[in-house]
Amino acid sequence: MRYFIFTDIHGNLEALDVALEFAQKKKIDHYVCLGDLVGYGASPNEIVEKTRALKPLSIIRGNHDKAVSELDSIQTFNPIAAAAIHWTRANIQKKNMDYVASLKKGPVTINDHIMLCHGAPFDEDHYIFGEFDAAEAFAHINTPLCFFGHTHFPFAYTNKNHHANGTFLSGDKNEIKLEDGVKYLINPGSVGQPRDRDTRAAFCIYDSKAKEIKFYRLEYNIKETQRKILEAKLPSALAERLALGI
Repeated sequence: MRYFIFTDIHGNLEALDVALEFAQKKKIDHYVCLGDLVGYGASPNEIVEKTRALKPLSIIRGNHDKAVSELDSIQTFNPIAAAAIHWTRANIQKKNMDYVASLKKGPVTINDHIMLCHGAPFDEDHYIFGEFDAAEAFAHINTPLCFFGHTHFPFAYTNKNHHANGTFLSGDKNEIKLEDGVKYLINPGSVGQPRDRDTRAAFCIYDSKAKEIKFYRLEYNIKETQRKILEAKLPSALAERLALGI
């Protein structure tokens, strides 16, 4: 099967459209979303509607999804992120708010070889940055493969012989061949708000038959996304950061 793995869309319709158009050409068998449909961007309704229409779909919630649906406090959010949460609450349609509020808490195991989490398998809001975090995560993973988001950085961690190693995946061509007896902790990067100084939408495709994961970066119409953010009177920094990849 081919799994399309994407996360951290954050209300960026132009980036999601490019990613999904690419996926349609790849004969995807299963869509997997790791959370944060909303927050930051100006197109929460379109994002929710397009994502929930994907079939079959496995999806979990992110911290912004929780905050928008008032399942969590925004006290830990910086002022700009908090402003975007307030704006989204005021502008998202009730049916879409209800869908976001209904998203499952990670981790979720979708079959005998794939686990999903937003932040970490031991805490959905924890950021996995580095081998120390990865080692703790591996202790909570009972499948060969776990996909996570939240950091907005494409990254691959391996656990071989009880030793965690991490690799930052930069550039255009990244591919991982899965080995038997090795556990993998994979972040596809962010579709809607990359933070690795690469402005392009990021995602990956896992081919379970070929036992490989391929990572992709695609250009999208950043200026249109910025226009919508500014027109919606969201903080201008949310538009500016997209052009910097931060």
